[in-house]
Amino acid sequence: MKPSTEGVEEAMAQYRVKVDKDTCIACGVCYSTCPEVFEPDDDGKSQVISKYRSSLSQSMSEGIIDDSVAGCAESARDTCPVQAITVEKKE
Repeated sequence: MKPSTEGVEEAMAQYRVKVDKDTCIACGVCYSTCPEVFEPDDDGKSQVISKYRSSLSQSMSEGIIDDSVAGCAESARDTCPVQAITVEKKE
């Protein structure tokens, strides 16, 4: 008999996402690629959406995401023409 896993959620991996707003050129590729994680600020520069955002300053937007959107965020990172986005798995 298989042990019951009812009510037990598997721990999802977490990832730290950063947008260097000084490097960002407001091209819109990241939030077009992954609107689940990124959105434009008032100047059109990228920032992490409020759902995931952990800090926001004039020069940096940071957040914590899980596996469900990590692939999307990594695609946005990979398509950023100025490499303003980092996605790192948290230990």
